Amino acid sequence: MALNKLALIRYKTIDSCLRLRHRKWTLEDLMEKVSDALYEFEGIKNGISKRTIQGDIQLMRSNKLGYNAPIIVTHRKFYTYEDPKYSISNSPISVGDMQKMKEAVEVLKHVSGFSSFDEMSDIVARLEDSIHTKKDNQPAIIQMESNNLLKGLSFISPLHQAIREKTPLLISYQSFKATQRQDLIFSPYLLKEYRNRWFLIGHHKKSEGLMTLALDRINTIEEMGKNSYIAYTGIDFERYFSDTIGVTKTQKDRGQRVILEINARNAPYVETKPIHPSQQILDKKEDGSVLIRIDVVLNFELEREILGFGEAIKVLTPRNLQSRIRQRLTAAAQLYLDRSEKPTDTAQNQHASNRLS
Repeated sequence: MALNKLALIRYKTIDSCLRLRHRKWTLEDLMEKVSDALYEFEGIKNGISKRTIQGDIQLMRSNKLGYNAPIIVTHRKFYTYEDPKYSISNSPISVGDMQKMKEAVEVLKHVSGFSSFDEMSDIVARLEDSIHTKKDNQPAIIQMESNNLLKGLSFISPLHQAIREKTPLLISYQSFKATQRQDLIFSPYLLKEYRNRWFLIGHHKKSEGLMTLALDRINTIEEMGKNSYIAYTGIDFERYFSDTIGVTKTQKDRGQRVILEINARNAPYVETKPIHPSQQILDKKEDGSVLIRIDVVLNFELEREILGFGEAIKVLTPRNLQSRIRQRLTAAAQLYLDRSEKPTDTAQNQHASNRLS
């Protein structure tokens, strides 16, 4: 149950009154004090009704807000706490709120590179102990995709801090294609996750535009003097990546119209889980297949997405993407041919030439 500001003022005022043991509090006394508080803090002059105060007391007594306040009535008219040490401020959050926090932390912990989430787990444990709730061993009810064996996750927290504090970094990096490591003077701007793999987007001092680094290819990072940091002046990254599947994009790349034909069996899947937010359904055919349009940058991740559908999808436009997918599918098919079915050396060389082009 969410608390609004006025209700919270009423509960706290009632609580402060009942903690004053030297005075006996009637319902009318509590109404007067709550009315004064509402006027002082919110400028409300209408006062408060007896019914509202009675409802507040009942709610404070219940577990709906996690208070379980031991409010009793003596001599049929005076309200007080049975436990003289009790206060609603002793229970800063309810048991229900605690459970929600625990579930939220479990979700956040899947981004295992953020050390702050481990700290959150400790905070929740301390809060849990402070309100004397039992630690249960209930099975997880949320399971998210994760890969704790992925390299580079330990860099997430320091990189996040460097971005927030605008600190340039000396990064030792070796891409899959490189034969040796290189040192990059790098101004970090954004951490981006794609399919459980993390990337750092920023500016390399010796190159133009943005550069994308895979965290699993970073060897070391060192902080540098802040005076060498180059601030990002481009469009916000939400817009920058709005026409992109994945992370592969240069500042010169622009989304292109891509038209795909999806077979009948997979059409419902693509309709309910669009390949990209720009997806539009152009036509639904009698056999159940559909034509869709997406406006995206032509990159490696797009090809991988299309290839993942196998025979269920066909690229209609643009022609260069259609040709590229055809070449890759043909090359893949060669891996499954028997020796007797394999093409001649001339044909193999032609396929190899196409793959390198």
